[in-house]
Amino acid sequence: MRHDSEPAQQMKRFHLHLVSDATGETLSAIAKAALVQFEDSAEAEVHLWALVRTKTQAERVLQAIHAHPGIVMFTVVNAEVRKTLVQGARKQHLPAVDVLAPVLDGLGHYLGAQSRALPGRQHVMDREYFRRIDAMQFSMAHDDGQGLVDLEEADIVLVGVSRTSKTPTSIYLANRGLKTANIPLIPNMPAPPELAGLRKPLIVALTTNPERLVQVRRNRLLALNQKNDTDYVDLELVKEEVASARRLFSQHGWPVIDVTRRSIEETAASILNLYARRQEEAGEGLGATSRGDE
Repeated sequence: MRHDSEPAQQMKRFHLHLVSDATGETLSAIAKAALVQFEDSAEAEVHLWALVRTKTQAERVLQAIHAHPGIVMFTVVNAEVRKTLVQGARKQHLPAVDVLAPVLDGLGHYLGAQSRALPGRQHVMDREYFRRIDAMQFSMAHDDGQGLVDLEEADIVLVGVSRTSKTPTSIYLANRGLKTANIPLIPNMPAPPELAGLRKPLIVALTTNPERLVQVRRNRLLALNQKNDTDYVDLELVKEEVASARRLFSQHGWPVIDVTRRSIEETAASILNLYARRQEEAGEGLGATSRGDE
């Protein structure tokens, strides 16, 4: 722990160049996950170079990197382009990190096969792409208690009191190809009767710490320029609201996830695990669970 007399650590600022032969979405996510581990000591100025698929394009990127030297991370499947990036970075005395190499090498060694070296294949508009679009449309149409008539078509149904991250979690899961509906639990009102009759969807309950919930709700009201002295943010009433919801969860035997200290990604990961386990228990195997593991 740093004492008050100790000088604060100076933030190191640096350039981070992300070079991809596709959109750079995967590489950006990896870089973001890594940078979080250094957020107290370093700050990156990120430069994204997408659709770099030829040696000439790679050389142009290296020229731009020369103007702002920094770490080079890349996801490129073409061997010539990879070599150009590595050698170019080495000439500038810059580190070059081939993000895909360990994965491709490991897979190739295990499978006894070579990579096809086809860039951007994860973004091809195939059946999987349209399945995700369908899931997104379904989730938008079944947000906040809408569309109860065809709720049985959902893969996952999220329930919880207001401001427990149901909507963003639903959208995240939809982007993974799972049709996700979410239903709010309103104080002094019974849960929609449609919930009790569901057979196909996995119902997951979301809860949170009442004190934290009041804080989130107050911030929401402030953003909407609304009064913040209502029952909606009364701590004692919120405690009872959360307790009542938990009793309902227990009554139905729904799995419960506390989102108090979880990010949307962490909550979704827990739900995906529950969904995969349920599919395995139903004997549907890997083909069914792949939705949550892609």
